[in-house]
Amino acid sequence: MARKKLRHYSGIGGQAVIEGVMMRHRDSYAVAVRKPDGSICVDVEEYRAVGRGSLLLRIPFVRGFFIFVNSLILGLKSLNFSADVYEGEGEGNPVADRIASIVTTVVAIALAIGIFVFLPYFLTDYFGASIRNMSLRAIVEGCIRIAVFVLYILLISMMGDIRRLFRYHGAEHKCINCIETGHPLTVEHVKKASRLHRRCGSSFILFVMLVSIVVFFFIRTDVLWQRLALRILLIPVISGISYELIALAGRTENIFVRILSAPGLLLQRLTTREPDDSMIEVAIRSVEAVFDWRSYLADSFGIEVQ
Repeated sequence: MARKKLRHYSGIGGQAVIEGVMMRHRDSYAVAVRKPDGSICVDVEEYRAVGRGSLLLRIPFVRGFFIFVNSLILGLKSLNFSADVYEGEGEGNPVADRIASIVTTVVAIALAIGIFVFLPYFLTDYFGASIRNMSLRAIVEGCIRIAVFVLYILLISMMGDIRRLFRYHGAEHKCINCIETGHPLTVEHVKKASRLHRRCGSSFILFVMLVSIVVFFFIRTDVLWQRLALRILLIPVISGISYELIALAGRTENIFVRILSAPGLLLQRLTTREPDDSMIEVAIRSVEAVFDWRSYLADSFGIEVQ
């Protein structure tokens, strides 16, 4: 059966976790994980976002940074939960678990800043020592940053566990694409859906890198510590702009937005893989725990599914 081109925004988002998928809709999220015995564990929680109820979450170009922070926190929390379920760990010590989670988050952020912010800068400084034009250096640095990121993805994709994570990532996208194009959320329909989605986190990161090229193009300072500090201090600005771009990409079908989304979709060919039926089943369980897709199809497409 041919896929419908008409698409309706569902408001569902998610991410792949260890042997599973996290799906979020409004203030609820569910993590579904395939346990070693073959059963599926589903945990549904309410997420109290940073800045919840604040006017800041409604202001364009400001809300993006808070949404980014909340996505990071929820993503790490979901990953930790999936690891505990898959490894069969018990409740443990809540305080110790909380401290470990905070330490892991801080280390992860520090590594990300080091690899994707400072490393491209120093590589540009080393290989582009003869480039005196600051605007041109910003472009070179941005290209190196993108190259480092793509190389990083290629290297980690060689790991077996990461390849499975990318397959669950594909299952997440295929489920969302399935219902947003007006099809019942069944394994057979999900298998036919695309594994690429414009609102993907991979696309967001690429938007961040592209926007940073434009922002740093207009920055002029010869002081080293100021240049490095600005690359951190401007993260909220860059992420805010990037969020608005990816939000637009997720809701609009015009040719300009499709061209703007093309690099991110191309990157997703690296960060997603085709899932098997068992992975799709896990993703479906995660969606159904937080989203009434039958009512959604009836309201958005006029399709009644029993």
